[in-house]
Amino acid sequence: MSCIITVPAFSDNYIWLICNKRRDDNKQFAAIVDPGDAAPVITALEKDNIQPIVILITHFHHDHVGGISALLERYPDLPVYGPASENIPHITHPLKGDEKLKFDAIDTSFQVMNVHGHTAGHIAYYAFDSLNNDRDNSTGRLFCGDTLFAGGCGRVFNGTMKDLHDSLHKISQLPEDTLIYCAHEYTLDNLGFAQWVEPDSGDIVARIDADRALIDNDQATVPSLLSLELATNPFMRTHLPHVATRVAEATGKSLNNSTEVFTAMREWKDSEYD
Repeated sequence: MSCIITVPAFSDNYIWLICNKRRDDNKQFAAIVDPGDAAPVITALEKDNIQPIVILITHFHHDHVGGISALLERYPDLPVYGPASENIPHITHPLKGDEKLKFDAIDTSFQVMNVHGHTAGHIAYYAFDSLNNDRDNSTGRLFCGDTLFAGGCGRVFNGTMKDLHDSLHKISQLPEDTLIYCAHEYTLDNLGFAQWVEPDSGDIVARIDADRALIDNDQATVPSLLSLELATNPFMRTHLPHVATRVAEATGKSLNNSTEVFTAMREWKDSEYD
């Protein structure tokens, strides 16, 4: 399957290059995911002599779209895919969700997913190997912007709490070996809050130790595995009785379902932890 190049940007953003070297002519091509800043992307592309073929956008926030104009100046006529319902300049291929995309140059297909909540029109790209052409039997890679973070999730801006809860549930139904490519290095901070929610979790302690070792070695903590998120990310665990009880105790609210637990948890983190 395609290789992934991590392009750090700003203080904690990740831009992703989905690459593949063509076997017939030895050329290398790439899709660019959420280029908030053009300069590090251009540097990475030129360093390895990579030709971009498409820009994929998850949502309208500036740290995800701010580099589009400069990239189009450097690479004219580059197609730009993104959510149809959000005001994003330069979009050439508006997406409503549920589309299937295929880019032969990088041997990769994508299932577009509606994952609203962080923003009202947020989408994600579930990537799998075009050569296999079977998402159920190919390790998937989810480029999810700011919907799901390693150990956490995005804040709600112009979306709704229910939408974000439902989007995380939708992601939870993907194969557990799905690799999660989120857009920020927030993992250790998120896991600190996870310990507030599940203070007795050995899985969270083990994850903190492993991720701290990565950071200390100047390595990214993402991608993460969906199975790891399901075991340690509190926003993916709002259906569990002990999590609901802990959130109710911490917030003083009567919580009747997973959506209410999620909403109270997100508000708790927003007001007392972040």
